[in-house]
Amino acid sequence: MDQTTTPRPHRGDQLTLTVDTLAFGGAGVARHEGYVVFVQGGVPGDTVRVEVGKAKRAYAEARVIEVVTPSPDRIEPLANHPGAPWQVIPYARQLEIKAEQVDDALRRIGRLDGYVLEPIVPAEQEWRYRNKLEYSFGRDADGRLICGFHAPGRWEDIVEVTDCLLASEPGNRAREEVVAWCREQGLEPYDRRSGGGFLRNLVVREGRRTGEIQVRLVTSPGKLDEESLVRATPSVDGLLWTRTGSVAETTAGGETELLAGVERYEERLGGLSISISGEAFFQTNTEMAERLYALAIEYAELRGYERLYDLYCGIGTIGLLMAPRVAELWGLEIVEEAIADAIGNARRNEIDNAHFFAGDVRLALRELVERAGRPDVLVVDPPRAGLSQKVVRRIIEAAPKRIVYVSCNPTTLAPNAAQLVEAGYELTRVRPVDMFPQTPHIECVAQLERRSG
Repeated sequence: MDQTTTPRPHRGDQLTLTVDTLAFGGAGVARHEGYVVFVQGGVPGDTVRVEVGKAKRAYAEARVIEVVTPSPDRIEPLANHPGAPWQVIPYARQLEIKAEQVDDALRRIGRLDGYVLEPIVPAEQEWRYRNKLEYSFGRDADGRLICGFHAPGRWEDIVEVTDCLLASEPGNRAREEVVAWCREQGLEPYDRRSGGGFLRNLVVREGRRTGEIQVRLVTSPGKLDEESLVRATPSVDGLLWTRTGSVAETTAGGETELLAGVERYEERLGGLSISISGEAFFQTNTEMAERLYALAIEYAELRGYERLYDLYCGIGTIGLLMAPRVAELWGLEIVEEAIADAIGNARRNEIDNAHFFAGDVRLALRELVERAGRPDVLVVDPPRAGLSQKVVRRIIEAAPKRIVYVSCNPTTLAPNAAQLVEAGYELTRVRPVDMFPQTPHIECVAQLERRSG
C-alpha cells in the first residue's frame, strides 16, 4: 500500500492491533492498514488496545492500555518495574530475540555476511544482577515522597519501587534507609515541570564481590542535616552528596562531597582488584562483565608480543585484564577521573606495562600512534552512539591487524563494521552477551581481521 495514502491515526486515537515482532529497543511492531505502529509494552502475538502518542508520516508510537488477547509467549510480570519491560517474555525467548536482532542489524543495516554468529551467552542471574541503580524522587497521587523510576513515556511521573528486583537485598536496604530519612526530614522532591524542589536522584552502587555499598544523593543546591543522614545509613560504606543546578535529568556533574566512609568502593573482577570512584563508568553487571571481557580476550587472540590499544578504556578494566598477555598496553579515555582510576588500578595490581592517557579518541589517536607506534591489536568499547566516521578513519589509519569491538548497540556496530570492512577488514565472528535480562539491551563482541594484500 502506498504510504502516502494510508490512513494515519492521530495523537490520542485508540486502536486494536496485533503485534507482529519486536523492534530493536523493545517496542512491538504492529500495523494499522499497512501503517507501522510501534507499541510500547507489546509482545509478538498479542492483540492489544493502544493509545497513539506521536504520529508521523511513516510510523506512530503508542502504548498498551489493554491486552485484549495475550500472546502464547506472554507470562505474568513479577513486579511493576519500568526498568524490566521484558519480564513478560520467557527468558529463553528473550535470548532468541536478542541474538536475532544482532544478526538482523549486521545484515540489514551493515549489509554484512560471511561472519560466524556464535551462540548468545546467557546471564548468570535473571534478577538482582545490577551493581548500580539510579533512582529518581517524586510524589505519588497522595503527595507522599516516593523513590523509583520514570514511568515509560512520561518523564515527569515516577513509579515507586519498594523492592527493586534488579538490585540486591543490601542495595535495596541502602535505598530504603535514605528514603526513610528524607521522609522524616520532610524534604521536597524536585519538580520536573517547575524546576523547584530539592531531592533529585539517588545512586546506589555495590561491590558484588566485596559487599561494599556506595550511595550518592543528588539534590538541587541547598542544605541538609549531614550528621543525621550519616547516622540513618548504617549499611552504607561510602556516602556522597552531589549538588547540581542543572535542569537536565542526569546524575553527572555538579559538586560532590564525601559525607562519610570511603570515596571509592572496591571490586574484584577477573583476578583484578579495582577501585571505582563515584561517577566512574563500570559495567553494571559484574558477573557478566567477566564473561564479556573473557570473550574480548578470546577474540583478541593475544600471543604475548603485541602492542595493544584500548580505546574508550574507562577505568582500564578490559586493557588491564589483557595486559599480562601483551608486551604493552596503551589506554585512551576522555574522562580524566576515569584515567586516574585506570592508572591507580594498574599500580594496585602491579601491572607495569600499562600506559593510560586522557584525550578525545577523535583527536588523540593520531598522536598516540606517533608516540607509541602502531597497534597490533585494538580493542574499542564505545558509548551507545558508536564510533563517529572520523574515529573509524583514525582506526583505519592506525592499521591494527585485529580489532575487537565491544558493542552495547548492534545498530551502531553494524555501520561501523561496514566501514571497516570497506576499508579492508573482514568481520569474522560475533557473539551476543546478555548483560541485562528482562530488558531489550544487547551487548556483543565482534572480531575484525585486516585482510592481507
